[in-house]
Amino acid sequence: MIKGKTVLVIEDDEKIRRLLKLYLEKEGYEVLEAADGQQGMEVFEKLDPCFVITDLMLPKISGEELCHWIRTEQKSDVPLMMLTAKVEESELIKGLQMGADDYVTKPFSPQEVIARVETVLRRTQNRCSKISFRGLTIKPIRREAKYNGEMIALTKHEFKLLYFFMRHPNQIVSREQILQELYPNEEKYVIERTVDVHVGKLREKLNAAGAPPDFIETVRGMGYQFVAYS
Repeated sequence: MIKGKTVLVIEDDEKIRRLLKLYLEKEGYEVLEAADGQQGMEVFEKLDPCFVITDLMLPKISGEELCHWIRTEQKSDVPLMMLTAKVEESELIKGLQMGADDYVTKPFSPQEVIARVETVLRRTQNRCSKISFRGLTIKPIRREAKYNGEMIALTKHEFKLLYFFMRHPNQIVSREQILQELYPNEEKYVIERTVDVHVGKLREKLNAAGAPPDFIETVRGMGYQFVAYS
């Protein structure tokens, strides 16, 4: 449920923001950062995160305004958690009424935030329908692939190949497994060299989009590995 989920952390306190980033990345999340509400809006529009964690008291645009914008103007049901130093019940109720799925009061432990994120994802049935690693994002339902928000044009088999890789991050997959994924009813008639051709074309398109060349590694004698994170 967790791997490949993108979390946008909007927090003007750099120490808190970086601490949350560290702990979230340890759990397999990809973390986007914003230091104020305006920047948070821009990152949200461009990279479409799977989860938003936002402070209530933000420069430029408040957390309440940001939440309202996400729910009304963006018409997004992305899971959203608020961080707040406010402890008045009326303020917390107001935040939840504006569309927040949960809130955490400061000071908090990073482990508590991680546990609450996982709880919200389970409760919302993991509404995010995309997988993202290191800026590379795929949306299976829309058959879209992007790197840092820019669309990558892929053929049917290239898209299926990338989707297969991203469903198995940091795992070595054999050419036979890839053939079964790409040609489920005719793999016995397709030579393994076909896999190498598809992988080569996919690498070319990822590199042309600006993605780092180490996303797909060849593992000699075994197959390939999609390097999602170190």
